[in-house]
Amino acid sequence: MKRLLLLTAFLFPLLSSAQQKPNIIVFLVDDMGWMDTSVPFSGKVEALNQRYHTPNMERLAREGMTFTNAYATPICTPSRVSLMTGLNAAHHRVTNWTNIARDTPTDHPDSTFLPLAWNYNGFSPKTGVPHTVEATPLPVLLREAGYYTIHVGKAHFGSAGTPGANPYNLGFMVNVAGNAAGHPQSFLGIENYGNLPGKTSAHAVQNLSEYYGTETFLTEALTLEALKALDGAAKTKKPFFLHLAHYALHDPLQADPRFIQKYLAAGLNPQEAKYASMVEGMDKSLGDVLAYLQRNKLDQNTILLFMSDNGGLSTGFPRGGKSNTHNLPLKAGKGSMYEGGIRVPMLVRWPGTVKPGTVAQQYLIIEDYFPTLLEIAGTKKSQVSQGVDGKSFMPLLKNPALKDSTRVLVWHHPNKWLPQGGLGINYKSAVRQGDWKLFYDLRTGQKELYHLSTDLGEANDVARQYPDRVASLAKALGQQLRKWNALMPVFKRTQTPVPMPDEAWLP
Repeated sequence: MKRLLLLTAFLFPLLSSAQQKPNIIVFLVDDMGWMDTSVPFSGKVEALNQRYHTPNMERLAREGMTFTNAYATPICTPSRVSLMTGLNAAHHRVTNWTNIARDTPTDHPDSTFLPLAWNYNGFSPKTGVPHTVEATPLPVLLREAGYYTIHVGKAHFGSAGTPGANPYNLGFMVNVAGNAAGHPQSFLGIENYGNLPGKTSAHAVQNLSEYYGTETFLTEALTLEALKALDGAAKTKKPFFLHLAHYALHDPLQADPRFIQKYLAAGLNPQEAKYASMVEGMDKSLGDVLAYLQRNKLDQNTILLFMSDNGGLSTGFPRGGKSNTHNLPLKAGKGSMYEGGIRVPMLVRWPGTVKPGTVAQQYLIIEDYFPTLLEIAGTKKSQVSQGVDGKSFMPLLKNPALKDSTRVLVWHHPNKWLPQGGLGINYKSAVRQGDWKLFYDLRTGQKELYHLSTDLGEANDVARQYPDRVASLAKALGQQLRKWNALMPVFKRTQTPVPMPDEAWLP
């Protein structure tokens, strides 16, 4: 009997610890720029901060931590694959967005470069699928760690007909509306989210027939379904992992009827008014999730991480106003290697661990989510089949003052995303170390150098003033691309690949 009591006394803390694993919510927004919010990520209220109304993001900033130097990739699918695998896009080679149709690259033809054999079928949790990256997915590991795993919204991990297109194959136990589609056919319930006779395409959003014919905007419908899924998770007595990945703010830009009038009345361009209404609808979703957690006494043991998958829409998309002004003071927008295309809003709330109202200025990147969430869940990286490029930001959550100016971040896009190109778009690479950022044009070999703490808008290329810094960053970028065996575009005329940045001419 005494031995039994001793054994119980020993095991009880272990059981109690397992039961107290934190719930995890990743609240991922599509195409949301650094400035698409009333939260001043730059440290001061900018002109665009005054355009948007996001009170729940403001609440998240007050109650948690604001990350001012958070990065994703410039395009959606590469970011989503990096989050699920912990791999950098140059490493997993899903360097452009994946198509609905299998075996269909999305690159536009180019007069200079041959077609690129990137992983255009996306991510696969299973081996033997051509043109995919095979890896152990994050939800599988979290499920094995005892989590009830839920996906709601946009998936876009792989092409239709491949295992990666179905979130269930990635380890999610619930899937609502996630498939190969990268955007919705419609955000409108009155249009059945695209499911209309004779008009339905592969982008019509599935699993939401309950809301057909109603005024329920897609963002609201997904939120309601996410909260239902959390009700289901409660019955399992397990901690939950909710991946709430909104289709907003991707085009088609359609007015959220709950919020559009205030922006039209404020005199905004009609397209910009639609966009702002979609931003506020997304923010309401965040508020509804926070209210649910509080109402169900889950808020104190849930970490909520808010992020976007790339920078805000600008060039080549149906925005109002002048191109490359939608993310100011950041330069350019979605698809670009300049800051407007890769720097994204990020907020984290975790009572008891994250001190309210704190700011972390250390730079990080989306593949860092993978090791961080595994550490939060108490699982080990030894269970992962792939090498993980990301670095856990758990230490930052506990001490936002930590700084590492030696870390190297890499972006690589050896693809032709837009036929007409654009500012910092198509065939570009970049590297950041400390406050310095080097930009490498794969077509021309040109290098640009910016000092981000004094030149946030990347207006002053100082490459010629600092040739040693250019050489150092070019070497760091080249070494990393070689380590990952990254793909480089191949010239049609010579049948040779583009030189690595440390092999090309210096300014």
